Order: sequence, then C-alpha cells, then structure tokens
Amino acid sequence: MPEQLAISARNQFKGKVISLTPGMVNTEVVLDIGNGASVAAVITNKSRDHLDLKEGSEAWAFFKASQVIISKEPGLKTSARNNFPGKVGAVVKGAVNSEVRIDLPSGQAVTAIVTNPSAERLALAQGVEVAALIKAFHVILGVK
Repeated sequence: MPEQLAISARNQFKGKVISLTPGMVNTEVVLDIGNGASVAAVITNKSRDHLDLKEGSEAWAFFKASQVIISKEPGLKTSARNNFPGKVGAVVKGAVNSEVRIDLPSGQAVTAIVTNPSAERLALAQGVEVAALIKAFHVILGVK
C-alpha cells in the first residue's frame, strides 16, 4: 500500500506540483500523482504561499469519499476538474450508504460514499466501468 497520512479523508494522493495557475484570489495547483494521473486543486493564494508550493514541490492531495460523484459515463463532460475513469472494485452496502472503491488504470483507487438508492440506480457492481468526479475546490493540499 502506498504511503498515507493518518487523517479522516479516505482519498490521499502523494505527488509533485507540475503546474500553478495563479489568479487574483486563488491558484489552481496540479499534482502529478504517478502512472499518468494528476489531481487539480484550487486553493487561496495565501494557502499556496503558506505551503510554499512551487513547481517540483512534493505535496499531498486529499478529498473525502463523500465529495466523490460517480458517473457511469466515463467520458462525460462536466465542470468537475478531476475525472478519474476506472472500474468498480468493490461495493460495501450499509444501512443507508454504500462505499464504492473505484480501481483506476494507474493501479490507484478512489473511494466514494453514495446513497444506497444511487448505488442501485447506477447498478454499481464489481467490474462496472465508471468515473469518479471531484471538483478542484473539494481537494485539500498538504505538505510535510
């Protein structure tokens, strides 16, 4: 298992900053998380400066499983900056929600929490092709 930090966010990706696009208030930061995959985050310029992020910096991207939207149309165009196509690796049904592991072609995985009616409507089961969608504003960055 890849190195992880002890935090409550299920989705943790370690990477290197490959681009920073500053604006008046926010900066879009893109991390290369390996195997051809990347994660985009939008953070305030003050946070960028506080974390001392520059191209080549090592950083962590985090997002909660409850922030992940699942689509059965992997090529669907949406406003979500992060679109991870993959296959359902496992579904664990609870009383109200289901935990869904989406295995990515890179060998990494994204975990999502969806309501049981949504899991049923999407017919989520092992091997089903899906995409995990995460808005860049929902991604939190950290450094060691």
